[in-house]
Amino acid sequence: MRRLLERQQAGELSTRHVRAVAETVGVSERTVWRWLEQAKTTGQVEAPVRQGYAVSDEVWALLGEVGGNVAELRRRLAAAGGGDSVPSASTLHRVIRRDRRAGRALLVERKPVVAGPSRPDPLSELGLNVVAGQGTSGQVFLREQKHLAQVPVLVPGAQVVHTPAVRSVLRTVAHAAAVGAVVCLYGDAGQGKTVALQYALSQLPHPARVRRVHVGVHPTVPELRRVLADALELGRRLPRGAGEADLTLVNALRQPRVLVLDEAQRLPGPALEFLRGLWDHPDTDTALVLAGAGSERALRRVPALASRVLTWELVPRLIPREVATVMAAFHPLWEDVSEDDVAWVDEHVGHGNFRTWAKLTSHLTAETYGRSRPVVDRRMLERACARLMGPL
Repeated sequence: MRRLLERQQAGELSTRHVRAVAETVGVSERTVWRWLEQAKTTGQVEAPVRQGYAVSDEVWALLGEVGGNVAELRRRLAAAGGGDSVPSASTLHRVIRRDRRAGRALLVERKPVVAGPSRPDPLSELGLNVVAGQGTSGQVFLREQKHLAQVPVLVPGAQVVHTPAVRSVLRTVAHAAAVGAVVCLYGDAGQGKTVALQYALSQLPHPARVRRVHVGVHPTVPELRRVLADALELGRRLPRGAGEADLTLVNALRQPRVLVLDEAQRLPGPALEFLRGLWDHPDTDTALVLAGAGSERALRRVPALASRVLTWELVPRLIPREVATVMAAFHPLWEDVSEDDVAWVDEHVGHGNFRTWAKLTSHLTAETYGRSRPVVDRRMLERACARLMGPL
């Protein structure tokens, strides 16, 4: 207080000096200003001894039991018969914040979650026993449209082909949902990652728990925080302060959900570090699926997050010997096309890229529209390929 008086008399006293003293002593700035006025009036430069509220070890342990929730702590204290001795919520917040800044550790208890009635095993409920046929290379082709909710298709009559890659994505997503893990789904553009992922999500026992995060190109951490809040349906309940907002997100991530972030390669390093911090919290029980062409390279640039990825799932391109079988299962239009013609298309245009084959199927469907028994010959295939790649 003596130093503050000296600065005031010299005309050098500013708000930042008062703020620094208030933070050091653990009082409000208004209290320091009042002390200063009292010192000028009485000549007493020593700060008065304040008998403020102190959080005992028992109350601090109770705070850990309620997960750091100050409002719940105050309710517990009042229910235990504290009566008038229970401080106000603002006092509790201030004292707890002061103790934590001073280095007092808060151990938050977390009840273990085990697989059981409250957490069903997704692998046992996928319902993969309904198939139409077995392929030559071990593919299983799903022909039941009732299972294809929210799965995008480019042409009418197309089916999700249950190839080994799709089955692998299905089990990876189910595994992540069961244990609340981080997985990375990657592969070149057009290989079928999105379709495989959408199908896997639609097959989960609780598809309503799936939340999708839509990010722009190189979002900042505040932008990512906002879109996460939108995906978790927090709306305007997200506090303005970064620390309190992150705590709100962690509380929302305690529920067993699946958060899907497509085009993860758009995320810069700080945004990925922010995700790592959220999923590093011991209370996080939400699975995170990071997908996109080049997403694996983006994650590798943040080793702390890459080390927490449970599964790196590659969706490869179709191999030449399976293209004819897969396309015949994908759309009936390809059932009567010769394997030589299919091999010619794959060599010149398709290159095992599922998106390219889907676009080609869309062109052929438009050209054969209205025909009772369309026949796809080499000349028709050449015209369709020319629309995709230009003159051959």
